[in-house]
Amino acid sequence: MKPLNPLVISGREVLPLVEGGKGISISNGESSGAWAASGALGTFSGVNADSYDETGQLITQLYKGRTRRERHEELVAYAIAGGIEQARVAHERSNGQGRIHMNVLWEMAAAERVLHGVLEGARGLIHGVTCGAGMPYRIAEICSRYGVYYYPIVSSARAFRALWKRAYHKFSEWLGGVVYEDPWLAGGHNGLSNSEDPDNPEPAYPRVRELRSLMTEFNLDTTPIFMAGGVWYLREWLDWIDNPEVGPVAFQFGTRPLLTQESPISEAWKRKLMTLQEGDVYLNRFSPTGFYSSAVRNEFLNELRRRSERQVAYSVEAIGEHVAEFSVGARGRLVYLTPQDRESARRWVAQGFTEALRTPDSTLIFVTPQKALEIRSDQIGCMGCLSACLFSNWAQNEAGTTGKKADPRSFCIQKTLQAIRHSDDVEFQLMFSGHNAYRFATDPFYANGYVPSVRELVDRLQTGD
Repeated sequence: MKPLNPLVISGREVLPLVEGGKGISISNGESSGAWAASGALGTFSGVNADSYDETGQLITQLYKGRTRRERHEELVAYAIAGGIEQARVAHERSNGQGRIHMNVLWEMAAAERVLHGVLEGARGLIHGVTCGAGMPYRIAEICSRYGVYYYPIVSSARAFRALWKRAYHKFSEWLGGVVYEDPWLAGGHNGLSNSEDPDNPEPAYPRVRELRSLMTEFNLDTTPIFMAGGVWYLREWLDWIDNPEVGPVAFQFGTRPLLTQESPISEAWKRKLMTLQEGDVYLNRFSPTGFYSSAVRNEFLNELRRRSERQVAYSVEAIGEHVAEFSVGARGRLVYLTPQDRESARRWVAQGFTEALRTPDSTLIFVTPQKALEIRSDQIGCMGCLSACLFSNWAQNEAGTTGKKADPRSFCIQKTLQAIRHSDDVEFQLMFSGHNAYRFATDPFYANGYVPSVRELVDRLQTGD
């Protein structure tokens, strides 16, 4: 194994090993502080982070507002308070070592307000901000105002070019690095473009080489690239280290830090990770963000898949092949299906999927009355956690809506991510994960259910394993 030479990241020399930020308090002050204390780079999530009361007890994020806007304001307040709290915890746990970054999603609710609130309230405690899920043009200006480095997350050189040309060239001194996130292998939301095939992964090296070539064109030769997504053993990446085509490179780990003593996820979640097999994590497009995402195949995702499979196109008037009458809803309003689809619909109804819900694409999905009630309740209870939500039709604009029909094929992402983080339910909640998670089961480091500390993991990574 080649020696890992330190890199200057956010103003200090650290090991080129990075904890990936994972939303809804999956990476927090405890985990990121431990990474920093090990001489590496820790990243806590600034997406609805946890807060605690004066006795140290978790503050459950409950919403009392009668309207979506009122609940949205409550959510923003929770997010700012939680981000400041986790920055303080990370700072204390770091013992003055390493670096601490905060991760945010540009498409999260009130991203700019949350950034200003946390960076103001935690001045001097946060050294950098990583930001993806969208095109975060304004992250540069915001971070420069607080003297904090910014790290955009991109999945192509094309995306970085757009960001640089529009905004980043004005604030180049605060660009700490660029995170290249493999859109086929990373966990959580993935940056696949419409021109890329989710079923045909492209190798990372030529895409990163293209990114470095572009950065060199912009006089960013010494600005580090963080390789994120698909990284497990560093011995598998030896040709990247000290490679002039890649330039200064750090390696970001999102999945492996889940299985550490400092990781805040439940013991049930940790046990589940040790049982995964290759193919148990897959790309899907059920997220209310509209992005592809990678998650563990469990009953939560299976139900969403089956829900979409029980789907037929309809017309409000007889036209073309849509001539078969079908009544929908308590009032029995007529819609028109193809004769073949009407037979499918009748079969689903006979199986107990008696509720036909309309989608924005002029289709009907068929669910049980219990599932229909859950979907409607979650849509009504929306707290505006995204800038725009397909599931509830919330949008962060004056109208408070996307202007489209709410989509029952999706789900409340805030609800399920809070549930999996703060309970033992790993089967009926969304479990984001990178595609290499199956390697926990075969990596001898985790034999017999061993869960290392962060320091043990950081030491292990430096050996190449």
